[in-house]
Amino acid sequence: MSTRSAGVPFRDTSESPLAGRAPRVLLLGSGELGREIAIEAMRLGAEVVAADRYSNAPAMQVAHRAHTLAMTDGAALRALVEREEPDVIVPEIEQIDTTALEQLETEGWTVIPTARATRATMDRERIRRLAAEEARVSTGRYAFADDVRSAAVAAEHVGYPCLVKAMTSSSGHGMSLVQDRSELEGAYLEAAHGGRVPSARVMLEEQVHFDLEVTVLTLRAYAADGSVRTQFLSPVAHVRPGTVYHSSWQPAELPATIVARLEAAAGAVTDRLGGVGLYGVECFVRGEEVLFSEVSPRPHDTGLVTLASQWNSEFALHARAILGYPVPTIEPAVPAAAHVILGVREQENPVFGHLRQALSVPGVRLFLFGKPRSHPGRRLGVAVARGGTIAEARERAERAAHWVESFRGAGTA
Repeated sequence: MSTRSAGVPFRDTSESPLAGRAPRVLLLGSGELGREIAIEAMRLGAEVVAADRYSNAPAMQVAHRAHTLAMTDGAALRALVEREEPDVIVPEIEQIDTTALEQLETEGWTVIPTARATRATMDRERIRRLAAEEARVSTGRYAFADDVRSAAVAAEHVGYPCLVKAMTSSSGHGMSLVQDRSELEGAYLEAAHGGRVPSARVMLEEQVHFDLEVTVLTLRAYAADGSVRTQFLSPVAHVRPGTVYHSSWQPAELPATIVARLEAAAGAVTDRLGGVGLYGVECFVRGEEVLFSEVSPRPHDTGLVTLASQWNSEFALHARAILGYPVPTIEPAVPAAAHVILGVREQENPVFGHLRQALSVPGVRLFLFGKPRSHPGRRLGVAVARGGTIAEARERAERAAHWVESFRGAGTA
């Protein structure tokens, strides 16, 4: 392998991208989260290479170079790494050959946060067993199934209503809520074929009746003495009509005792995953109880709110950590909210409108992701807003997002 991949932390100097030996970041996945990571890494002088399964993905539009390939193809993934010789490999999506990543890591390439952590967090069975059986954090009842018959047995164990989830997925894809046995076969087929990576094995989980769903953005970064220090951002509350992320706000208004339990659960899980970078740990709050749900090995979609609530967003913090730069104590969040802007029709080159009205809402910023195709319900952007209170910030973000969504632009239906 190349001598470029020396691992983090990097030395205290850099050179110009393209012309010198700037730290080289390879993004595996180039969606809206990857775009913000790319921008923040470039602000710190990094050279960014973006890869995805389709051309002109959001991060590709801002990176120094871009490649289109199926990252589930281990040979193609290896060829890309050997060609680009990155200092750090940063997975941003689930459709990746994680076995190939693990092999690359054994050869000395640096995977963020680690290849093992990436593989574990992208497999619901691995991460649930790690959380419940190794980290000993509380979770809802769960079981696994390989066909419709075993799914019926698993559903009886966890109880109806229950959630049937694809083994490898995110943002609610391949997930269904099942009320009774009559709905189970359809839900199983959706999970088996509708996730990020098709798999006959699925997870069933009890429907937890919770008071609030929260993401604990957990940052692992190098301290001055070379040890890894863990910090937690203020909890992010969020809602998912159906199963897909829709809006979030920070800080979640929670008692200090609950915040401490959330941080303890997030710390226990991420300590076992290891590495450096930002994790998004999702939990349910039910009364005085905290239940672990799942974790992403990268900035989280609900954390888009930090583009308004934090001096250093989750993306800026992630970039610092993966490049080996110091991260000061994270400041408290100011009241802010985020609301997604969704596609309303099948359309190439989606057109956005009512931008003047949306940007006239006080305290609002718009982030349009630049995705080359729209379909109903696809996340095409986000409105973030600050306010004097959480309620005011939420109302502003929702109002601005709905202005943009209400526009029906011209295009190919």
